[in-house]
Amino acid sequence: MTIVTQNVIPASVLLQAGQPQWLQQWGRFAADARFADLPAAVVERTKLVLLDCIGAIAAGMQEPEMRNFVAQLGRREGGDGQVPVIGTGRRMSALLASLLNGTAGTMLELDEGNQYARGHPGIHVIPAALAAGERLAVSGPDLILAIALGYEIGSRVGIASKLRVTMHPHGTWGTIGAALTAAKLEGATSDQVIETINLASSFGLSTSRRTMLEGGTVRNTYAGFSNQLGLVAWELQTAGFVGETDGVGTVYGTVIAENFRPDEMVLDLGERWEIARNYFKRHAACRYTHGALDALGEIVRQVGGSIDPMAVEAIEVDTYVWAAQLDSAEPKNMLAAKFSLPFALATFIVNGAASVPAFREEAQANATARDLGRRVTVREDATLTAMLPGLRPARVRVRFSDGRQLSAEVLTNKGDTEDPYSPDDVRAKFRELAEPVWGSSHVEHIIAEVDAIEGAPDIRGLTGLLARSPQHGWS
Repeated sequence: MTIVTQNVIPASVLLQAGQPQWLQQWGRFAADARFADLPAAVVERTKLVLLDCIGAIAAGMQEPEMRNFVAQLGRREGGDGQVPVIGTGRRMSALLASLLNGTAGTMLELDEGNQYARGHPGIHVIPAALAAGERLAVSGPDLILAIALGYEIGSRVGIASKLRVTMHPHGTWGTIGAALTAAKLEGATSDQVIETINLASSFGLSTSRRTMLEGGTVRNTYAGFSNQLGLVAWELQTAGFVGETDGVGTVYGTVIAENFRPDEMVLDLGERWEIARNYFKRHAACRYTHGALDALGEIVRQVGGSIDPMAVEAIEVDTYVWAAQLDSAEPKNMLAAKFSLPFALATFIVNGAASVPAFREEAQANATARDLGRRVTVREDATLTAMLPGLRPARVRVRFSDGRQLSAEVLTNKGDTEDPYSPDDVRAKFRELAEPVWGSSHVEHIIAEVDAIEGAPDIRGLTGLLARSPQHGWS
């Protein structure tokens, strides 16, 4: 009898045979990347993004919905977790803390973003990074590197694909960023990085763009779930679960997006860092409103610093397609108000700024602002739409009852890469958001800790500060 032996090909080799080249390159790049590989400008910008997200989380955590959500989950968990729920004085498990921190960070519409990815990579990555980093007691350099890598791959999926127009970008490709961040902090090999990416690619939520337009606050949870699911993707990988061979290509080329261009995933990889060309926000509203708000601010300066709303006959806005969709003058809650160009411009005039208080319930109910909002007309200009994504233009004309007309035009939003806020501007924003939560002294300690994080042997110095109870208590 002749015995025939067969060579059994390992499953990992079979999977690798069908993997796209860009994914294999990303696996090697992420596994091999070291903190010393990051340009100094990337390190500095990553620290600012970290600080900015912490401020947005701490302030957003004080909203009534977040207080209720934290209390409900806290009762169920029993309070035995180790990861700070920022701005509450509580700790919970990594999975719940990442959900809560990610959700809080989008509540006030002040989280940073990336115009080329068309979304908000930072808030999809940093809660997961802090959760995994706390558990593992990682160093400051390791935290910065993991955040930069997670931000990078999430952004590149956003750049390389075109989400369906009915989709909201929160809760989609950001999950891949969170998963890669967790994998890097865990010391993943190239094969583990690849498998984690493929697993995470299946976790994009069915996010509706209508939620933001209607004020459906479920939208604020999308980033929270991205962070949570990113951590889960790593755990699934270590447990032996596998995803598609090319999950990103399938999901972002045929399911929730189209026109996936894999070459964009590795174009100038390691040389061009997306976190270094992000934007920061000072207006507490959807970024699509910012061009018009900046133009209106210029008109306000032209007339000496303020406009009497009763003297305004009409306001006309011409802008790009996504901003032109924000034309509802009757927002029903704070989130809807932040996605209403008519109300944003009206409350800017009435309150002197598009600040956090300018969108709260009392400001929404202001009869003068409501009436002025109804006198705002918003139109798309196809020539302005054609300038996307590099520019975000808007033209604003204010017609006064006495016959005067003043106008202004901007091509970019203040805070974009082309017209950036300075590091001191970002720190000033952090103080505005965080001082009501913790007080000025504690806030300065957090700023100092983040500024020096690349020298920290253990990030628990920072997370210990973030675990501090708010100065006015929590109930």
